[in-house]
Amino acid sequence: MNNKSISFADALSILNTPDDQLDELLVRTEALTLETVGNAVLLCGIVNAKSGQCSEDCSFCSQSAHHQTKAEVYPLMTQKTLIDAHLRSKDDGVSCFSIVTSGKGVPVGKDFETILAALADFDGTYRCTSLGIMTKAQLQQLKEAGMDKYHHNLETARSFFDEMCTTHTYDDRVATLRAAKEVGLQVCSGGIFGLGESLEQRVELAMELRDLDVDSVPINILYPIEGTKVFGKVDPIRPQDILKLIAMFRWVMPTKIIGLFGGRERNLAEWQPKMFSAGANAMLVGNYLTTTGNPVDLDWQLIEQAGRVPMRKV
Repeated sequence: MNNKSISFADALSILNTPDDQLDELLVRTEALTLETVGNAVLLCGIVNAKSGQCSEDCSFCSQSAHHQTKAEVYPLMTQKTLIDAHLRSKDDGVSCFSIVTSGKGVPVGKDFETILAALADFDGTYRCTSLGIMTKAQLQQLKEAGMDKYHHNLETARSFFDEMCTTHTYDDRVATLRAAKEVGLQVCSGGIFGLGESLEQRVELAMELRDLDVDSVPINILYPIEGTKVFGKVDPIRPQDILKLIAMFRWVMPTKIIGLFGGRERNLAEWQPKMFSAGANAMLVGNYLTTTGNPVDLDWQLIEQAGRVPMRKV
């Protein structure tokens, strides 16, 4: 517990912790978490600002045009609608709010200008966007509009990426993260787990994110959607193994924001209160992109029962 990262071998050993030692792992990880990042939890909110018809073929995504799902399809919301979504999220108590769009990226033009204008009107939360692959010039414009943080997941390990996506490369994603850091933005990047990757590949992703020095890591657990490539082809991750996964990320990146986001409600279920002991200090409040989350009041109960407090914008 010296605020330094652990080795690949030690990280893998955490994922292989026997179930009868899980409680001990959680006790030690909670002590590390409280020492390095305290008891505050970052509450995040998002708006699915543009939905469906994505050109990319990510195996898990209900919004991909390569899949036949029931996900809604609509163009970018208006500036007023985005601002209203931000205000609703503020009322739910979030401290970080993100505009999320489907697609490989948002080209310079009307839609991009709408996002810039909406960002400039946001107040009282950290301002974030998740717009896909961006150029350095675009990221600079977003920063000048008031954006604090850019979200862009690597999604999985480099060695597994081609199994997850074939329409763009891992290096495309890494380049976007590096460009965001170069213009002075905070970077939020994590992945989705349960796609068929190995335990070693889960550690591989953690090490890549550590080496990129990202600021926040959202951990998503697959919520299989009928019509997607992975639906019915992978086994769900057990709650015990989700907790070990969170703990591994905390020990690899002891001073960073580590969050449990997509799939939390379905995959952890009654184990959700233990995510804080496992090392999580961020969570998404409200609905996801195409699936619903917990009622907001329930998430606040989870926070209070765990003795945590909301992290406020500074």
